[in-house]
Amino acid sequence: MASLNERYEAAMVLGGVGDALGYKNGSWEFCHSGKSIHEELMKMGGLKAVKVKLPKWMVSDDTVMLLATGEALDECSGEGDREQLFSKIAQKYIHCMKDMDGRAPGKMCKEAVRKLRPLRKKGYQIPFHPRGGGCGAAMRSMCIGLRYPRPNEVQELVAVSVESGRMTHHHPTGYLGSLASALFTSFAIQGKPLREWGRGLLDTLPLALTYVQETNHEVEENKKEWSYFTKAWTDYLKLRNLQDGKSDPVFPEPFGFVERDQFYKKISFSGWGGSSGHDAPMIAYDALLGADWDWKELCNRSMFHGGDSDSTGIIAACCYGAAKGFEGVPEDNHKYVEYRDRLVKLAWRMLELAYPPDSDDDGPASAASETPASPTGSGGS
Repeated sequence: MASLNERYEAAMVLGGVGDALGYKNGSWEFCHSGKSIHEELMKMGGLKAVKVKLPKWMVSDDTVMLLATGEALDECSGEGDREQLFSKIAQKYIHCMKDMDGRAPGKMCKEAVRKLRPLRKKGYQIPFHPRGGGCGAAMRSMCIGLRYPRPNEVQELVAVSVESGRMTHHHPTGYLGSLASALFTSFAIQGKPLREWGRGLLDTLPLALTYVQETNHEVEENKKEWSYFTKAWTDYLKLRNLQDGKSDPVFPEPFGFVERDQFYKKISFSGWGGSSGHDAPMIAYDALLGADWDWKELCNRSMFHGGDSDSTGIIAACCYGAAKGFEGVPEDNHKYVEYRDRLVKLAWRMLELAYPPDSDDDGPASAASETPASPTGSGGS
């Protein structure tokens, strides 16, 4: 097993890689044929030949907002209350909108950020939105799982993922996607078997509903729309034979690029697989299950498809890194990714906050050995 240090670094860096590969400066995110994407990739020499580097492989809004979330967690790393953290996250979301040229930010994110008033009491809250079920919250929350990786921290993980999610996507389908991505990342750090992740998500959803009720912010509107996310995931787990979290997943044969595009479209809300809060983490999870920790296959399933491929790619790749480090990943895929220095630095900070150097807890399987050193990444900053 890779060290915990490497896994934290790989989680953040490969998240950026998964985003950049799925995005391809917008041409692959908005291509509706996984087969066409794969054919174009083969003309480049295949995945091993791809050097993920500017200007051809910029990261999208997904990585920019992931960094914003993580940097807020870092800057509020003291004993301040949740209100302080939530206000800081809102401030970071506002600020990061200055870095969206060419990155295709979602309409919902842009509109919602304009409503945030982080210097006011509860100014991080926006009204419920009946069309706020997109994937913009799910794509940026994985660092929350790195910050709160322990099973006994799940209450904090729920609160931060839900609240940060509904700053832009105040609809259960949207912000529960944020919870799913954060939770899956924490599961990867814990070393929890993949087959248990989906069941673990369903078991955690009641905590999210309790949190929403306790915050007393447009509770009835949220309760009316709560069931869609739960049903979608229940149906998916039944299809894959994972209802109890104890069995191995079942996949159809064949299940290549064409069949995956059809399946991803089928489980989507509006025909674009991965564009909603329920199916972005679902496709990422499905890809992880099917890839069986093979990087190339993970990319085929989570990044090279006809849906919202950068959002599913960033979630899947982040979870891969959190579980396996850089194992099996060609160096050119990650060495030069845009914002690598920031991603590495943030990874070290999330590790330090989750497992303080003076703590007796060395992390899962005592994998955290050395004290984090200064990050030495390459690429843009």
